This record gives sequence, C-alpha cells and structure tokens, in this order.
Amino acid sequence: MKFRPFRAIRPRDGEAAARVAALPYDVMTAAEARAMVADKPDSFLHVDKAEIDLDPAIDPYSDQVYQQAAANLADLQRRGRLIRDPQPTYYLYQLTMDGRTQTGLVGCASVDDYLDGAIKKHELTRADKEEDRVRHVDTLNANTGPIFLAQRPDPDLDTLVQAWLANHPPVYDFMADSGVRHTVFRVGDPATVERITALFQQVPALYIADGHHRCASAVRVAGLRRDAHPGYGGDEEFNFFLAVVFPSNQLHIMDYNRVVADLNGLSVPGFLAAARERFDVTVPDDAQAPFRPTAPHQFGLYVDGTWSALTAKPGWIDEADPVGRLDAIVLQDGLLGPVLGIGDPRTDKRIDFVGGIRGLAELSRRVDTAGDGAAFALTPVRMDDLLAVADAGRIMPPKSTWFEPKLLSGLFIHELA
Repeated sequence: MKFRPFRAIRPRDGEAAARVAALPYDVMTAAEARAMVADKPDSFLHVDKAEIDLDPAIDPYSDQVYQQAAANLADLQRRGRLIRDPQPTYYLYQLTMDGRTQTGLVGCASVDDYLDGAIKKHELTRADKEEDRVRHVDTLNANTGPIFLAQRPDPDLDTLVQAWLANHPPVYDFMADSGVRHTVFRVGDPATVERITALFQQVPALYIADGHHRCASAVRVAGLRRDAHPGYGGDEEFNFFLAVVFPSNQLHIMDYNRVVADLNGLSVPGFLAAARERFDVTVPDDAQAPFRPTAPHQFGLYVDGTWSALTAKPGWIDEADPVGRLDAIVLQDGLLGPVLGIGDPRTDKRIDFVGGIRGLAELSRRVDTAGDGAAFALTPVRMDDLLAVADAGRIMPPKSTWFEPKLLSGLFIHELA
C-alpha cells in the first residue's frame, strides 16, 4: 500500500482552525449552509459549497460556482488564515464524541491502489455527484476534503501512534459547534515519517468508510492529469489523494433508518397482516415510545401512531451471504419490496433515509406530519460486515452506514501540483 506524507495547506493556528473547519459539504442543503456561515467569513463551506456566496437562483453546478470556490480558497491564503507546510509530513487527527475517541493518520493514498482494488469500496456512486466533485477538485487543483478510510488494526502502527500522542503537544485542539472535540498532531520527525510510510507498505487493504464520491472524483481527476501528462512518472501529486486512515475497531457506525411515504394502498391491518408473513410483530409495553432494535434482523416499526417490534422469522435469510444478511436487505426483501412496492430504493421517490444522528423521534415526526406511511428503525451495520462486503467485492444497499463523528473539511488541503 502506498501511503505518503504531503505538504499540507492548513489553518495557521488553533484559533484559525476553529474558525475555518467545517462539516462536509454534502451533509446539509445550500440553505442550511447559508444560515450556518452567516457570521463566519472564514468557514471552509465558502470553499466546499461556494454557491452560498452567490445568488440562490444560480445553478449550483455552473462554472461560476467552481470559480468562486477557487477564489475563496485563494482569499483564505491571502488573508493568512491558511499556510503551507515547508516539507511533507503526516498528521494525527483525533475526534472525541460522547466520551469515545478515534485517531486517524492523515496522509495521501495512491490512485493506483484504488484502481487495483487494494482500496476497497462498498457503495455505488451517482454520476451527478461525482461530476460535481471532479469539477471542484480540477478547478481548485486540490483535494479539499479527506477521504475517510479504515484499516484492520495494526499493532505496530497503533504503538507508534500512541507513543507520538503521549509525547507531543497538538497543533490544534478545539470543540466544534456539534460538541465534537477535534485534536490534531503534526508528525514532523523524519524518522517517524519514514517508519509510517514503511508500515503502510505492509498493509494489504484499505477500506472506504465514507467519501465514495470524493474518492472516485479524485481518481477521475488523476486520470485527466495523466492524459495531459502522458510521460508522468507516478510520483506526481495528482497520483495521490487526501485521506485519513482509522483502525476499524475505533469507528462508530450509527443506524440509518427508512421512512416510506404510504402503505401502497393497504390499510394498516392489511399491511400488518402482510408483514406477519415473514416477521413476528409485537407491541412493546409503551407503544408511544420509540422502539430501538437491539438484535440482528429486528426492526422498530412506526405506523398509525404506534411503535411495534418486527423480528424476522427464521429460515429465509442466507446468513452466509455478506450482503443478504444485512438488515437493510432483510427489510427490503421481506417487506419494503414485496409489500410496500419499493422496487429500487436508490431511485424510488416514496422512500427516504434518516441518519441515526437525528434520533428515532424524527421517524415518528415525519410519518405524523405526512399523515400516512410507515417508518422503520434499523440496527447499525457492524464494521465487520462492511469489511466482509468490501472483501467480497460486493456493494451494500443504499444508505447503509452513518459514521459519527464526521471529519471536518479545511483542516488539511492537498494540492495536486
């Protein structure tokens, strides 16, 4: 595995980091982003979602948006909010949420490792979202948001990381508005940098946890640069993309739940009767309180003002299939498809997905507001299941994983040339 240090463009100091760093561009709407940065001229959302600085009527995929993003990035550098490291280095990026800490290594991963399948994916990408980031990266000549990668735990890397954390102060340490603490350490010792690079050469695989569109876009931009430089040698910066690699056993996946707009023409009793063909349906003692499932193939169901527990009956789930045993597939194949008529959850407008960070009360609120339909609470995907799907070269169902906490953008920027 090729993983190497880079000359980061980054916030000048801890105060600048707290002012610049922002949530990823794709976790909020343009309207939400405008409200978030109303009094934050240094927010990196002005770079990653530059349409917020233009007329709301403008096409978010127009050339003007990408040009505005490039101008905003240059302005942050001109005003001294961002500086450039004098030599390539690694960083340690630590996130603490609800008393749980995860620590990742920040560096640059190889485009060729992605193309060769050593960096494994588990999700399909949408052409329009991919094209947007291709134009963004190409216009800015930079990766502005890190790809969230995972690796199976490596004792040698873990020992090195823990030793560095214990003996060096951070360059940034701040609490974001979300309540997540972000702490960054610069690994500037040449011998340690060399050791990290050597240890990664022994890593057989990395896994995309979050950021499939950004990763695919970075690889496509590399292809454009290779076409423009047919004599490229392989060490050029455009052959690498910005990434943070975390041990898989430190990561936290939250539930990703479903809301269906209607019952496909069924009455509530008719829907429940159809559900009982493959699921046991039980009503908890408090049917008004959200029911959070705790076991595989168990689901919370909210319909007609009441919460119930759905538990898949034995015998029809292929537990040996790394995709077929996922709860999103069990729910789709056992109920959403045959009963509610959701043919393709990637494209069907009757289904919506609600990240677990919003809480189960959001599910009942949406159903009550619509006055129809049903909501389903799922158990979170296990990290081992994600790795198994990726190792098998398979694809997970849409909206399967919601990782928290989110990596912030603007703390590290990787220039392609």
